[in-house]
Formats: sequence, C-alpha cells, structure tokens
Amino acid sequence: MGKEIERKFLLADEGWREHVQRSRRMSQGYLTDGGHASVRVRVAGEEAWLNVKGAGLVAERDEYEYSIPVEDAREMLDRLARPPLIDKTRHWVAHAGMQWEIDEFHGDNAGLIVAEIELERVGQAFGLPPWLGTEVTHLARYYNVNLGRAPYRDWSAAERIP
Repeated sequence: MGKEIERKFLLADEGWREHVQRSRRMSQGYLTDGGHASVRVRVAGEEAWLNVKGAGLVAERDEYEYSIPVEDAREMLDRLARPPLIDKTRHWVAHAGMQWEIDEFHGDNAGLIVAEIELERVGQAFGLPPWLGTEVTHLARYYNVNLGRAPYRDWSAAERIP
C-alpha cells in the first residue's frame, strides 16, 4: 500500500531561493476530488502521472502514483479535468539532509508559495530551515485539490493568514 506522510508550510522569506537545486514547471488537474479520494493528472515537461490520494487533512494519507503517456495526460487535462488547472513551478531545496519541495503557484493561485516535506514516518524529526514559516498541513485551503475550487486570488486577507 502506498503512503504519503507530508507536512506543509508557508514561507517566512525568500531565503530558500538561493538554495534551489532544480526547478520544474507543472500543470495538474483533478478528475475527481470528492468522497474518500482525489484523482489527479500531472504533466511536467515530457513526463506525466496519474495520482490517487486518500482524502483528509492529515499528515499521513494513502497515495498511489503511476506514470502515464504524456499525450494521454494532456488529453485528460483538456477533456476531463475540472477547471481551472493548477499551474506551478516546483523547486527542490535540500536542508539538513532532507529534501524540500517548494511549490510556487501561477495563474489563479499566483502569490502563493508552499513548502512541503515528505517523511518516512509520522512524528519523524526534521530540521526547520530559517526561511520556513507557519505550518498549514491541517488547513484545507492550502491543499492543491482545493486550490482549483477556491483559488488563492479569491481568498480574503483573513484567509491568507493562518
């Protein structure tokens, strides 16, 4: 069984940018996002994936991901995905022996930047980078699946402060 153990954070400042190891633009859309699971299609360059993830606002969820032909993925995004699509650049940053993924959103979610770290087990200790801000793991609005329904551009000032 696939498991994802992930924590999400906002960024306190731009200090992370000087440590970026690589970056990649991604487009993703949701084929379904209700009930017990979401089904997502993601395209990054000439690679694509179908992802099935358990629902819930928890650090640990069931997750299954499969490579698929990029042309199939593009067709699914065009024909089946609920608009708007999520457009982002993912940046990879290492800190204290751990790999962080920092998603810088574009389009309807421009201005939002979220750092994520995937862990091997719940409760695993990890070093907090100095550029890390408030944890938002348990706030639904920061999940990609919800950014299509309620994009960052539509959030009130109060919603932008966790």
